[in-house]
Amino acid sequence: MSEPSAPEHFPRKILIAFGSLIGLSLLLVTAAVLTGYDPSQVPPSPTVASRDLRFSDSPDGTTLVQDVADGRTVAVLPSGIEGFVRGILRAVSRERHNRRLPDDTPFRLSRLADGRLTLTDLGTHKIIVLNSFGPTNEASFAVFLAGSAGVAGPTAPPDTVSAQAGAGR
Repeated sequence: MSEPSAPEHFPRKILIAFGSLIGLSLLLVTAAVLTGYDPSQVPPSPTVASRDLRFSDSPDGTTLVQDVADGRTVAVLPSGIEGFVRGILRAVSRERHNRRLPDDTPFRLSRLADGRLTLTDLGTHKIIVLNSFGPTNEASFAVFLAGSAGVAGPTAPPDTVSAQAGAGR
């Protein structure tokens, strides 16, 4: 009969290399988690113009958009108009309700140097990049920056201007 062969050993250097690779991977992941690194984040861009706004619903179904700094009404959104603005506000309102935050917490609308338009909920600190919804939807919010530093334009959305003009006849 043949003699039993000695069991083959896995090369020690390969085991050390694999162990080192696993240890390095764990170290890098831990460092990324502790520092808040997120590879999907776009690098911050400086703010060119911003305005803190408060949105409030009136009993007649209109939505008032007010500048927090001076309390001035920036726009009046008649009922049934500006569905995108109302949709964003509903989504944020749901998040605020789930966190038991007040509904009157302002938002910060910002135009960044790279051209992005963002809406930051100052209660939840969630940032919505409005450009990702297309130019028409972005424009629905861009008009609210009118009159703030560095931005020119109408003081109310076109639909609001025409609705207000029609009401004065």
